[in-house]
Order: sequence, then structure tokens, then C-alpha cells
Amino acid sequence: MNRRKFLFTVSAMGLATAGLSADEYIKPKLLNPCLSYLPESLAKHPLLAKIWDGLDATQVWDSHVHLIGSGDSNPADRQNLPWFSPDMDSYLHPVLKVQKYFYLNGSCIAEQAIDNSYVARLQELVAGMRPGFKAMLYAFDWYHDEQGKAQPERSIFHIPNSYARKIAQAHPDSFEWVASVHPYRADCVEALQQVHAEGARAIKWLPSAMGIDPLSKQCQRFYQAAADLGIPIISHTGEEKAVQGGNQNLGNPLRMRRALDAGVKMVLAHCASDGEGVDLDKGDDAERVKSFDLFARLMDEPQYQELLYADISAITLRNHAWVIGSLLQRRDWYSRLLNGSDYPLAAIVPLFNLDKLVRENLLMPEAVPLLNTLIGYNPLLFDFALKRLLRSGEFQFPVSVFETRRFFEKQL
Repeated sequence: MNRRKFLFTVSAMGLATAGLSADEYIKPKLLNPCLSYLPESLAKHPLLAKIWDGLDATQVWDSHVHLIGSGDSNPADRQNLPWFSPDMDSYLHPVLKVQKYFYLNGSCIAEQAIDNSYVARLQELVAGMRPGFKAMLYAFDWYHDEQGKAQPERSIFHIPNSYARKIAQAHPDSFEWVASVHPYRADCVEALQQVHAEGARAIKWLPSAMGIDPLSKQCQRFYQAAADLGIPIISHTGEEKAVQGGNQNLGNPLRMRRALDAGVKMVLAHCASDGEGVDLDKGDDAERVKSFDLFARLMDEPQYQELLYADISAITLRNHAWVIGSLLQRRDWYSRLLNGSDYPLAAIVPLFNLDKLVRENLLMPEAVPLLNTLIGYNPLLFDFALKRLLRSGEFQFPVSVFETRRFFEKQL
């Protein structure tokens, strides 16, 4: 089915033809209602069938899913369990405390069993997708100083590689895993080789929160090892709001040139769709421009065509959505875009404004009631459906953006 016919069919059917009553649609206003398993009437909604048209679900991996936890599942083994900064429970750090509250609500976590309930909810969400779908679970290394020493006191959260691996290996039909190795660590090359051997599909960085300058010479040996192994690095680019602290300048897309020049495959998370950065190509004191414009410059440079990719996680959030039209119209980038949800952010209700997407002609109004309902039942499905339905004029993200498995499998 071509795009024109697809949009015509969806627009024509409306909500009434789905046989659903108005009270079956829920529009959460602030908190996620944490509902379980779509009722049959919603699961059979024609729009949900349409979003899978042309897709092989066994190739659809959500490439950006965070693990979180407190280590409560086994207090005797803290070293191999997730960790939250105590500041996130302190009224002295109100922003962090509020953020944690919304992360827990969106994840539908039982506060007395954070580790296990987070994973159980994720399993439920994956089961609510088509058979074969998987979520890629992220580890998250500590903040490190320039001497390569871990700094828990400067970290917001920590997800050990051993934990991400354990969860993925315990549920191989639902999950893959992505390791996190700080490049300043004395053992960074050995750690990289180990996680690669253990099946990690990629390496995750968040430069501001981890204290990583991707342009630093300290990263060179790590880049050489990553290039030799063929393992990609998924790095946040642009401004970071979800994980507080650190030097925001480290998210400048142009700081990825050293990795690219070393032959590393880089996936720039969120397409640098928030914030500004210094135009380093014109010098350290040059003007600040939109991070997305710097990202676009890199994407357009011929020498990086085989190395530079980006994920479209978070682009539908309020502060990122302004780039949607530009991304949709760059058909020459489609083969290098990878879908990811950035869960649990995809489950936090106030972060989305679907009505604005409708006003900007990026989303059909007929889809809004269903999407508003989906976020409470299955945020992974909500995020997937929303991005499948985005359009700008005649442009819509193709199947290749969502069938990400091929990219990650060919790296190993």
C-alpha cells in the first residue's frame, strides 16, 4: 500500500468505524495511568493494523531503551545492580526529585521493588508488540574524571554492563543489550573487548553526564579498538535535560569528528534536536548555532556517509519536535536513521503535545484519540505508532527506519 492510499484509508475510516465508544479512549493529563494489556477493541483498531503494513516485526528493534533501578533486587550485590543518586530522593534537589517521580510513574514501578517491576513492565510492553519485536536495553557507566577514575558523587544513575547483559540474556526473545564503557578508563579497551565478546550490540555514551569529551585525544585508543571490532557507539548529541549536570558543550555533534575519522560507526542520538553548540569548524570562540544544524553538516559530509548514523528517539518530545519536518524531508538520510523510543521518556505524558503536531500538519487529527490512549497502555507501541504516522506533505519515514535489527546485527 502506498503512502497516499494509506493516509486516505485512515482518514476515511474515522473512529466510529472501529466500533469503539468514547469512554474507551483515555487522555492522560499529567500522570501515566499505567494500564495493562490493550482491550480487544483497541487492539483491533484498524489504525494499529495499518502501522505494521510492510514491516517485518522480527526486524523491528527499539534501539534506545533505558534500564533504571535502585539495586533493591539484591542489596548484597550492589556492584552488579542499578543505582540512583541519593540526590534524586532529596528535597534539596527538587528538579532531580521531580524527574525521578515521573520516571517511576511512566515506568509503572512499584517503589518497594523498583528493579524487578521495571523489567516486568518492559516485558509486558514488548509482549504487546508484534512477535519478534525486541527492545535494546542500555547500560550506563559512571561519570569519570580526566584521570579515568569513577566519580559516583558526580553521577546521577549507573547501570552496570553485567546487569544489562543479565536481563537481556534472561529474556532473549524480548531484549538485546547495549554496553557502556567510559573511554578514559585505564581498562577501557579491555572492557570494550569483553562486552563485545559477551554480545553487546553497541556502546552507549551520554557525554555531559559521564564527563566524556568525544574530541579528546584520551579517546583515541578506544576509538581504534571500536573500529577494529566494528562495534558502533550511540552517543547523545545536543542539549541534555533528562539527566542533569555536566558540561553541555560535550554534546556538540562536531565533537564526534575524531571518532568518525578513526573509522568508528557513530549513531548520534536524537539527531541533536535540542540546544545549541559552538561552530567548532570556525574555532572554539565561534558563534553558537542550533545543534541540529551542526548535525546536518556532518550528515552531509561525503567522507562520513558509511560511518555516520542517527537515531530518531525523542524527536516527538515538545522540545525536540521542531525538527520532525526537516527530518522527514531529508529522504537522502533515511537509510541512516534508526528508530528508538528513549523509554521511559516515551511514557511521560507531559512531554508530548500531539495537538501541536496536528496543527503543524505533521499528524492526522484522527489518530490523536488512539495515541493518547496508547501511552497509558503501552508507551513502546505509542512511540512506534506515532512515528509511523508522522508525515510532512508527501514524506513519511520508510520501513527501513524501523527495521533496525539489520544495522546492529551486521556489526558483530
